[in-house]
Amino acid sequence: MIIDKKRIRKRPSINPYIEAANMIYERLKWDLKLEAWKSRRRLKKIKDRYSGKKAVILCNGPSLLKSDLSLLKNTFTFGLNKINLLFDKSDFRPSCIVSVNKYAIEQNASFFNKTDIPLFLNDKCHTHIFMRKNIIFLHNSHRTADFARDCSMTIYQGSTVTYVAMQLAFHMGFKEVALIGCDHNFNSQGTPHEVVVSGQIDTDHFDPKYFSDGEVWQLPDLAGSEFFYSIAYDVFKFYDRRIFNATVGGKLELFPRVSLKQFLR
Repeated sequence: MIIDKKRIRKRPSINPYIEAANMIYERLKWDLKLEAWKSRRRLKKIKDRYSGKKAVILCNGPSLLKSDLSLLKNTFTFGLNKINLLFDKSDFRPSCIVSVNKYAIEQNASFFNKTDIPLFLNDKCHTHIFMRKNIIFLHNSHRTADFARDCSMTIYQGSTVTYVAMQLAFHMGFKEVALIGCDHNFNSQGTPHEVVVSGQIDTDHFDPKYFSDGEVWQLPDLAGSEFFYSIAYDVFKFYDRRIFNATVGGKLELFPRVSLKQFLR
């Protein structure tokens, strides 16, 4: 598949020396914490554990409810952010959950602090989460447009948690990854990453209470997401791996389209 680079927003240039200094400083601050060493050790243990296998990333768009999750019983799955809001509608449970946005983590901390599902969380939010055996904190490099082949040192947050899940999938060795529920289309409009207050009902996610009743959240950056998706696509392709879009509908055309049944078969 040929990526149309013209429709992908270019990232602003950053002084490489300042960028390197900032990354080293942030990493040193994190390395002084016990949670950093525990998380790094756990990440190294799962490096390439699922080499050659398939995984599915469950994004949080309304179309997620159109996917047949019963097909995923024998497949490794990455849930994102507040995927637990799906649990009262389905007996499906993801293999792990990834969350890096501070607002999503703070709002979902009560669930994260009691679940036994493996969690990959932003290291900046470690004060909200009790360190347990099922917790891995990820050191985030926000300012660099890159893709982590090994997540034990750092990951790149990009413009969406889906990009982080892609890096983890690569780290764990998955050869083929499919997205479902990635509508890549939002009714909410405004400046990308702007922090806004939600209304009573959320129409942009699979659950009307996802961001609702005055909760704060950050508006999506669709162009930024496509920029980072293109990086993920190129890295997977270079290493003879692939990313597919198995979403029912939606507006993301960057990855080859397949049905979920076709991908799993």
